[in-house]
Amino acid sequence: MDNQFQDIFTFSLGPLEVLANLSVALFCGVIVAILYRATYKGISYSSGYVVSIIMLTLITALVIMVIGNNLARAFGLVGAMSIIRFRTAVKDTQDIMFIFFALALGLACGSGAFAVAITGTFFIGTVIYLGSFLNENSKIRREYLVQVIFKNANQPEAELHKIFANFCKKHKLINIKKIGENDAQLTEYSYYIILKNMNKAGSFASELNKLEGVAKVNVFFDEV
Repeated sequence: MDNQFQDIFTFSLGPLEVLANLSVALFCGVIVAILYRATYKGISYSSGYVVSIIMLTLITALVIMVIGNNLARAFGLVGAMSIIRFRTAVKDTQDIMFIFFALALGLACGSGAFAVAITGTFFIGTVIYLGSFLNENSKIRREYLVQVIFKNANQPEAELHKIFANFCKKHKLINIKKIGENDAQLTEYSYYIILKNMNKAGSFASELNKLEGVAKVNVFFDEV
């Protein structure tokens, strides 16, 4: 019984083995961080998150080395780490994927499975990079919501549809709404459109603004 109790506090790894595990974990973590930076396409890029990927790989490897094959030590660490509360919301599914990637590499490095860690880093990393490349070059269809507000109820239909024909693959009137009262009353026309060229959304709005009787133009879009 005494020997089993002492085994809880006995570490079988030597300093060189610990250093080797952490070095491989650092190498894999840096590769994953570089990959994240190269493939990220969102609007909320954080340099702190990139550093966190590296540290997560290292810390996971350290935790696995501490646990080893000792079940009692594993339960002890679970209890100790249960007091930690993570309140940062992860909004991007890609960020979650990289968190699990770093955790898996840390597990492999901490257990000394260097071949698994390095092979997994480059194989999965290549798949992620190719997926990002293919997604970037795929055709993205953007459906716009256009609101054209006229100062009177009589809209210049011929000129309006001519602009739609020049800039849009498709357009559909979805709503007509009166705004204001009496003499100050405006008429809002809402359309769903798909542009021929997404880069000309600004020019499209400018042409609509030039129409006689137009008070305001709003353009909203979403990727579908």
